[in-house]
Amino acid sequence: MRLAALAALLLTILGAPALAGEPLPWQIGFQEPGSPTMEGIVGFHTMLLWLISAISLFVLALLLWVIYRYRESRNPTPSRTTHNTVIEVAWTVIPVIILVLVFIPSYRLMVYADRAEDADMTLKVIGHQWYWSYEYPDHGNFTFDATMVAEEDLEDKSKRLLETDNRVVLPVGKKIRLLLTADDVLHSWGVPSLGVKLDTVPGRLNETWVEITREGVYYGFCSELCGVNHSYMPIAIEAVSEDAFNAWVEKAQEEFARVDEPATDSPVHVAQTAPAE
Repeated sequence: MRLAALAALLLTILGAPALAGEPLPWQIGFQEPGSPTMEGIVGFHTMLLWLISAISLFVLALLLWVIYRYRESRNPTPSRTTHNTVIEVAWTVIPVIILVLVFIPSYRLMVYADRAEDADMTLKVIGHQWYWSYEYPDHGNFTFDATMVAEEDLEDKSKRLLETDNRVVLPVGKKIRLLLTADDVLHSWGVPSLGVKLDTVPGRLNETWVEITREGVYYGFCSELCGVNHSYMPIAIEAVSEDAFNAWVEKAQEEFARVDEPATDSPVHVAQTAPAE
């Protein structure tokens, strides 16, 4: 019985990430990728893991060989050589080659994740102390706020500090341009399963993109220390089919206010300064 429980625990800790876009107990690996960008990040991480493991094993083997070969009993008269051109060139050139091999896929991934020139839609994200607001400029230009659901109001307590009262709804299989800003202090909009994490800066518009590959709910959080309630501004994204998204948009256009909707029906007059005589 104890062995079975231990085996289950080891599988939980060392096994592959679960198919959920949220953190799980005892999880040490990445969340299951939900976008091409995150798939690229996971692949790059795996490549680096093999590379650093090989370097570590080489250094360990070299150190053990030096300890064995040049110990006092086998090498009573040590060499007085101070320079070796071949070794000095090798330990300079080989690290440069390794860094270039790391730089190439790293740069490609960085450029790939930067922005989408042919995006299918745009989502604007605005950080506040301490909640997020979202705008859909391509679908009626409506906006809504998303604040954290208190723990006592949650049916599923595992979603503590993750669930919001209004989820961001996005279609799968579409390139979505993300425009991010803030109205008070620095925030950071991060969703691990989607490979998105970008600062929202007051007075500045940052841009990235995402393409969600499978339906589900993806959770994230503010990743920039932004004040006393920094830990209480989660992100909840519900990825649905295109038909379900279009149906939600029709409902949202009626439920939420437009960004450019005037506060009253009265006309707005702009004061003008009379030209100087």
